[in-house]
Amino acid sequence: MAVIAENTVNFTKALAPTSLSVSKSNIEKAMYTLENSPLPTTRNEAWKYTRLVKIGKVKFQNTKATIASIDPYKIVESACTFVFVNGHFSAELSSRVIPAGVTCELLSELNEEIGTSVNLENELFNATNTAHLTGGIRITISAKTVVESPIQIIHVLKGDHVISNFRTIIKAEKFSKSAIVQGFFSEEGEVNFCNNITEVSVEDNAFLTIDKIQYESENSFHINTEEVQQAKNSNFTINTFTLNGGIVRNNLHINVNGENCESHLNGAYLLKNKQHVDNHSIVDHKVPNCESFELYKGVIDDNSTGVFNGKVYVRQDAQKINAFQSNGNVLLSDNATINSKPELEIYADDVKCSHGSTTGQLDEEAVFYLRARGLSEKSARQLMVSAFIGEVLNKVENEQVLDFIHGILRKRFDWNL
Repeated sequence: MAVIAENTVNFTKALAPTSLSVSKSNIEKAMYTLENSPLPTTRNEAWKYTRLVKIGKVKFQNTKATIASIDPYKIVESACTFVFVNGHFSAELSSRVIPAGVTCELLSELNEEIGTSVNLENELFNATNTAHLTGGIRITISAKTVVESPIQIIHVLKGDHVISNFRTIIKAEKFSKSAIVQGFFSEEGEVNFCNNITEVSVEDNAFLTIDKIQYESENSFHINTEEVQQAKNSNFTINTFTLNGGIVRNNLHINVNGENCESHLNGAYLLKNKQHVDNHSIVDHKVPNCESFELYKGVIDDNSTGVFNGKVYVRQDAQKINAFQSNGNVLLSDNATINSKPELEIYADDVKCSHGSTTGQLDEEAVFYLRARGLSEKSARQLMVSAFIGEVLNKVENEQVLDFIHGILRKRFDWNL
């Protein structure tokens, strides 16, 4: 345990305290956690299948850097785009033309204290983000505003042993409709770390969609936490695509606080070599008459490892809940691994809830069938994998986001479909 505690100190000791307007009470809570919480180990149930020893051994630092062009990382061409390199805002690469009815503010320019809805107690990475916040952005979609084109946030890591502690705050006010696109990339350097938090508030009758693409280097660390609050009659969708990264952890916590809400969580992860991707989700139904739908699919090759742990809570007074949860995985090699644990915790008696998990390999008879009709073995397998994750891809409404994902699949996995 002493070694782990020492690694925890090394993990943060080179980081400067935040200079942003984080509330004093939150900084105190975060510092207490940093001083008293060891790096999570596999003895911790929430981290049972994810080893973080490598993170603890690195002394991360934050340095400013520049990139030549945003073109390789631009997901949606027509979007209002904000670019951050190592967590620092790049004005020259960003488009500051803001859609009508939308307010975008850099956290570094705020003259008010920033609160937080994330848990800081015993949560080492939330505490690190809070105490050593690099930068961030607050986006407010005004009431009754319909934003036709998405707002795009591009994160690029560049350098060795660089950490970005970044915070995004999104508020979708009543009767608004909008979409956010987030892209996470790395350009140069090894063993860098993106520690990102997104706090979301979806007010009454608002519709919000987030499309998130993670495509960093195979030696990078990435921990992403989304804390979502849904008010009555709201509709929230998040689509997560993990296409590269060394150790990737996605924490998604949906608080369904109002009646007649819809929550849609979709994800696809395609892994090879020694990648490790861990998706943890919680949907907390606190009130009656709501629906949640969760669909995650993984394609795992070589010596890579996937983890899915999705939990749905239905509180005692939350009657007439319809909750569906599904995780499917295809293993492309004998050394690939998946740990899947969908969970339901139900305290109400008038609900319709189901969950399921499947893991298998490609059907060799189906591969033979496709080859008999003129496809090569490689093309046959690609077609079957494409059909498998297609159910998740079909959840994405923005065609440019889909095209960008297909471009990565062609580049990284040599797909020609």
